[in-house]
Amino acid sequence: MPISPIWPAATAVNANGAIAFHGRTAESLLDEFGSPLYLIDTDEVSARAKHFVRAAAEAFNTSTTHVSFAGKAFLSKEIVRLVAEAGMFVDTCTMGEMRIALAAGVPGRRLVLHGNNKSDDEIALAIEQGFAKIVVDEPNEPERIAAIARKLGKRARVMLRVTVGVHAGGHEYISTAHEDQKFGVPLLAAGADAAVLDVLNNLTDVTPAATNARIGESHERELHYDVKYPYDLSHEEVSDTDKALAAAMEAIADGPSIAVLKTILANQDVLELVGAHSHIGSNIHDADAFIHAAKRMMLLRKTLWATDAYILPEIDLGGGYSVAYTDGEDSMDIDVELTRLAGSVSDTNRALGMPAPAISFEPGRYIVAPAGVTLYRVGTIKHVHLSDAKDSAGNPIDERVYVSVDGGMSDNIRPALYGADYTARLANRTGPTETMLARVCGMHCESGDIVVHEVRLPADLKRGDILAVPVTGAYGRTMASNYNQALIPAVVAVSEQGAHVMLRRQTIDDLLDLDQG
Repeated sequence: MPISPIWPAATAVNANGAIAFHGRTAESLLDEFGSPLYLIDTDEVSARAKHFVRAAAEAFNTSTTHVSFAGKAFLSKEIVRLVAEAGMFVDTCTMGEMRIALAAGVPGRRLVLHGNNKSDDEIALAIEQGFAKIVVDEPNEPERIAAIARKLGKRARVMLRVTVGVHAGGHEYISTAHEDQKFGVPLLAAGADAAVLDVLNNLTDVTPAATNARIGESHERELHYDVKYPYDLSHEEVSDTDKALAAAMEAIADGPSIAVLKTILANQDVLELVGAHSHIGSNIHDADAFIHAAKRMMLLRKTLWATDAYILPEIDLGGGYSVAYTDGEDSMDIDVELTRLAGSVSDTNRALGMPAPAISFEPGRYIVAPAGVTLYRVGTIKHVHLSDAKDSAGNPIDERVYVSVDGGMSDNIRPALYGADYTARLANRTGPTETMLARVCGMHCESGDIVVHEVRLPADLKRGDILAVPVTGAYGRTMASNYNQALIPAVVAVSEQGAHVMLRRQTIDDLLDLDQG
């Protein structure tokens, strides 16, 4: 019997009602590898990585595309090799992630370094290894990178992260392109009216050459570059849209991002400016916000050409592509939405009179989240009687059952951190049709230690049963902790070839070895 779409494709329910992954039952996996247990279907990872690379290339079929796997979602040497074999680069943002990617055999030219607070050692390693991109995150960073590059006698490839002012994503903590947060350099100066950029929604009557002139405070036209038939912007033949676009470019030219790009260009002996980067948030369901951000990035690119005669070769539109965590929830249709995005990027560049850049993306969650399942054994089951309580749908309830498992917020912090929703199901047998409203909680000393906020489970659930929680491949193991000195579970890879340990389980000896007191 097949299982629902939020589970890995090779997941099935056998005749006994047990969940099996490539034919291996959940119970046999726990018996062999211990509980709790992270499972990663590596065939699913490979398939999703190849799908994204192919979808990007097909959508942007007149441009070069690059797809980087965002290692923050989940990283191991095996995962690195899988996504690299699928044609991906790998994004890293710490020394640990860099070293794992390099240890997996990926050359520096296929690696990217992100981070809002990079150490000198991280920058030096990226330069020594010839990383494809070091993503500049703050105004003083280009000078730091340049100094390290000069000391090493090498040239660094850099890209500027721009906060474009587009808000997207499910929770404030995962929305990353608004101005009041730690990432990137703003597109516009503080206090600038972002409405000046609304012209990007109506570029049909633009004459591109008009936008290559910047009007200074003296209102004297300052000629710049790529002006095929220059004229004064006050001329009666200049359209209102041209004038509005020139004003938008002026606002960008006066903004912090252009200033940092100029700093990079001033250090061209050791810094190669390869592009600009935007990341607008996480778990985004459609292309609308990406389109909005991409238009602004294309205008930034046009503005730099107009002011400095430099065409940014690449625009990175970041990650944030959604997956469904529960049945019925939305998941981005990559093929459809990337095609929509490609059309908008093409139209915008045509209106601006600019050649197409290389386009890059940074999926992480989209690649690994649906490939992961966490298995737990049930412990305490507590029936709590309630008065004046309601379920998530607003229906009155008189009881909630707290089902405790042998893990919790130490292996999945997302529900406690920002209320992320998951589901669960009995994995070792068939349950009765009668169900109970349950809250799956962990074993930790926090009332917010919740794995699944609300789910209906078999009424005869008992101690020792196995619960499976799907879509845990991203930000589960990678955000795991030793809270209450809990041991971090093993990660086991499952595929058509069988099952093996990808990351071993922590042991008590590991904890004691760290304690040097």
